[in-house]
Amino acid sequence: MPTKNLTKTNVDLLPFSSSGVVLYYDQKLKGFGVRVSKTTKTYFAESRVNGKTRRVKIGLHGKDMTTEMGRRQAQGLLSQMNDGIDPNADKRGAKDRNKITLEKVFNEYLETRKDLKPKTLYDYDRVMKLSFADWHKKAVLDISSAMVAKKHKTIGKGHGNAYANLSMRVLRAIFNFAIAQHGEFVIKNPVKILSDTRGWYRIEKRRTVIKPHELEAVFNGLDSLKERSKVSKADLVRDYILLLLFTGLRRQEGAQLKWEDIDFKSKTLTIKDTKNREPHTLPLSDYLVKLVKNRFKNKVQENPYVFPGNGVKTQFLIEPKKQLQKVIEVSGVHFTLHDLRRTFISIAESLDIPYYALKKLANHKMGGDVTAGYIVQDAERLRKPMQMISDKILTEAGRTDV
Repeated sequence: MPTKNLTKTNVDLLPFSSSGVVLYYDQKLKGFGVRVSKTTKTYFAESRVNGKTRRVKIGLHGKDMTTEMGRRQAQGLLSQMNDGIDPNADKRGAKDRNKITLEKVFNEYLETRKDLKPKTLYDYDRVMKLSFADWHKKAVLDISSAMVAKKHKTIGKGHGNAYANLSMRVLRAIFNFAIAQHGEFVIKNPVKILSDTRGWYRIEKRRTVIKPHELEAVFNGLDSLKERSKVSKADLVRDYILLLLFTGLRRQEGAQLKWEDIDFKSKTLTIKDTKNREPHTLPLSDYLVKLVKNRFKNKVQENPYVFPGNGVKTQFLIEPKKQLQKVIEVSGVHFTLHDLRRTFISIAESLDIPYYALKKLANHKMGGDVTAGYIVQDAERLRKPMQMISDKILTEAGRTDV
């Protein structure tokens, strides 16, 4: 084991090896040395870590690395190894960390969260393509809080404040997963900056409903749908919109309703896959019984959905934007499909329907209400409130003869 007083001059004078490599160790700093091969002289630090000898490359002797620079770096490395840290392992870890890209973590997230609903999967995929396309190959460790804050503003300007907030909620979920999955590398969620600085955009909740005096115009618009639309699914769309209005179902719940979910004998329908993961059974009012029976007469064979679609990817009705716009034009009442749910709940509330029955009709969770846990809302107990809501809608629409 040759030793030398390693100085720039002495290292310059060391002869290159004729074969193999020769290690020269410094006489002053134990563990600091230079590795000489046929063409290079490389500084290194060597010590034992957890009972094993570890040698860490520092750099090539020459313009970019002087002997004194090598010595200073060696002191830091030897101190780490003294503390039981293996710098080589840390370097390998850095390479592994750089492989943990946003795209990789997102794919792992989707693979793990197999219970995500199709709509959620669609939203997540769209956000990744629309908002974070330029970040797919970035290591998650390289995504800083400052980058998140800047990106949030950029998305807000390009796609609106609500979409910017949605994008960041998706990114927050992905980072939380990364922390759980790769905790040894990822320890911080940069999206937290938006909460710490109150940077989230304030989005006012939509509170629009169809007012009672507007219901007649909406029904007239639905009646004229068939006359004004050249597509054969006019009646289908009309019945779909009416179902949402008379049940308060969410648009996807109504669109994905299957014939097997309707019990004609007990006059009920059941939504099995709901937002809160709890099956939702509703009694059918007299008006809805007639509506679904009429739909059954015109059902599409080999299609399980009450409101069948004609798309390649989906068998159920996709949001009928054109037909909805026609109803709006004829009626003069501007509303969305989700406004139908708010309208149903508002009418139910105006009839002084008991609180727990109202929550059950809307399929809202009772939260931490202890009393609610002891109340069993049988579908039959909801039949009277359901009929009251139906009658109220028809009365306001001037359709008492239906």
